[in-house]
Order: sequence, then structure tokens, then C-alpha cells
Amino acid sequence: MKDFSLLEKQLNLKFKNKDLLTQAFVHRSYLNENPKFGLFHNERLEFLGDAILEQVVTDYLFLKYPKKSEGELTSWRASLVNTKILAKTAQEIGFNDFLLLSQGELKEEGRARQYVLANTFEAFVGALYLDQGLEKCQYFLEKYLIKELPRIIREGLFKDSKSRFQEEAQERVRLTPSYNLLEQSGPDHAKRFVIGVFLGDNLVAKGEGSSKQEAEDKAAEEALRIKKW
Repeated sequence: MKDFSLLEKQLNLKFKNKDLLTQAFVHRSYLNENPKFGLFHNERLEFLGDAILEQVVTDYLFLKYPKKSEGELTSWRASLVNTKILAKTAQEIGFNDFLLLSQGELKEEGRARQYVLANTFEAFVGALYLDQGLEKCQYFLEKYLIKELPRIIREGLFKDSKSRFQEEAQERVRLTPSYNLLEQSGPDHAKRFVIGVFLGDNLVAKGEGSSKQEAEDKAAEEALRIKKW
């Protein structure tokens, strides 16, 4: 069993209800292998934490940037609460060491682990809210998550991947990216699309998604990574 007192010490927090803290880290798969564990998985806490996270970030942006438009604030908020930033923050504060996962899930890395970490971060916020209230959540999120905002603004990370790739491509190689459908599969209710992003005739990257828009965004994200832009 994980020693969650180490995490409390790390974060300078003290949970009154230790079960709430533990439950935030229980992945559904863990209970399949440990049916007598005694606690539920973290999905309800994740649902609550998602709402608290959005409220705290919205309040912060609204009060901190009184002259910014609704559109800008929405973009900034989306960039702060997306899977990548939440997973990065969770990783940095040591959540990976406390995940309660099945043996199969423990072997998963990359995007799959990113989703687990992001969901666990939301569940932790939900648990913290139930245990200690909104003010403690505000303090925690400002200390560990919202501090990322200046970098997000400075590096233009609040823009979607397609916009960023287009700007970089036009500036660096004087070309506008184009997107072509490469593959399409699945029944109407569960389509999968593979889109390629091209610079001129050169295929730079592919992306897959349940919609063409999602696949294009994934392709642009992968192109940014490949080009190191």
C-alpha cells in the first residue's frame, strides 16, 4: 500500500479524511484486481474536481485580467485545464508514484498515462474540496497549476495546434500547411479519421481522431513535435 503521508508532507497538506485522499488515486482498473480494496474508484471525485478546477481558474482569470476579452480568457482557461498541462503538473508534484493501477495499466506510458495523471489531478482537487473547502483548492491550484499561465501566454500555448503550426510554417518556411484525409474507417456512429498535414507535397505528420477536426489538430500537434517548433 502507498504511504500517502509522504505526499501530504510533499504538498504541505493534511487531510482530515485519509480515505478521500487515497480514493483520488484509485483507478477503476485497480479494483478489478483488488475487489476487496474497500474504497470506490476516483471517477466521481474527478467529476467534482473538474468543476472546481474550472471555477477556480475562471475566478482567477476574471479578477486578475479585468481588461481581457471573454475570448482571450476562454483560450487561457482551456490551455490551463487541458490534459497535457494537468498531467505535467501532476507528474511534477509526484502523483505518478501514488497511482493505484492494475498491472496492465502500470505498463502503459505516453498518452495513456497522461490521461490517467490528468484525471487523477482532477480527482485530487475534488477530494481536497470535500476535505478542506474551496479556499484550500484555490491556494493549491495557484501554487501548482496557475503558475504555468505566464509561460503559456509568453509561448502562445493557448493557441490551438493548427494555428500554432500554421504561424510557425509561414514564418519559418513560407508555406501554409494543408490537411488531407488519408484513411476513414468504422461505422457511422464510431468513425475514425486519419488526416495528414502537408507542407507543399511533403507529408509532415499524421493524426487520428473521431472527427476530422480532432484528427487535424492531432496531426498539427505531432507536426510541431516532429519539427521541434
